[in-house]
Amino acid sequence: MKIDFLGPGDDAVLENVAPDVFDEAIQPVWAHEYLNDPRHHIVVARDGDCVIGMATAVHYLHPDKPPQLFINEVGVASTHHRRGIGRRLMNALLEKGKALGCSEAWVTTETDNTAARGLYANVKGKEDAETFVLYEYPLPKSADKSAD
Repeated sequence: MKIDFLGPGDDAVLENVAPDVFDEAIQPVWAHEYLNDPRHHIVVARDGDCVIGMATAVHYLHPDKPPQLFINEVGVASTHHRRGIGRRLMNALLEKGKALGCSEAWVTTETDNTAARGLYANVKGKEDAETFVLYEYPLPKSADKSAD
């Protein structure tokens, strides 16, 4: 198994992904944009040429604090669970955050997601006992302006 960060020119790697690594099918145009954005980070685990795990993050800036790393998600193919792959992917992202000068990294998950909570605790994350509320805002596609 090989762990690698992807970047510009690595689009083809995401053409061979195990079925349950990502939530949805890879969209080539979005994958290309993601891989070419220097603030977006994806680390993958490969078994041969097949992606069997991934973790994504974005490092971002604030006008009043140092950069932080938001870990968006971690996914490992069900065929490869319980082999330490998630931990290796998380550790790679945390090292990337350190190299980028981020002051902290953070990730969220649902309270009933025991697998994710176990992974994050195993990687020495400190669970914040504060409950938060998530607000979602569906953003419908804009009307076609070319008809004006």
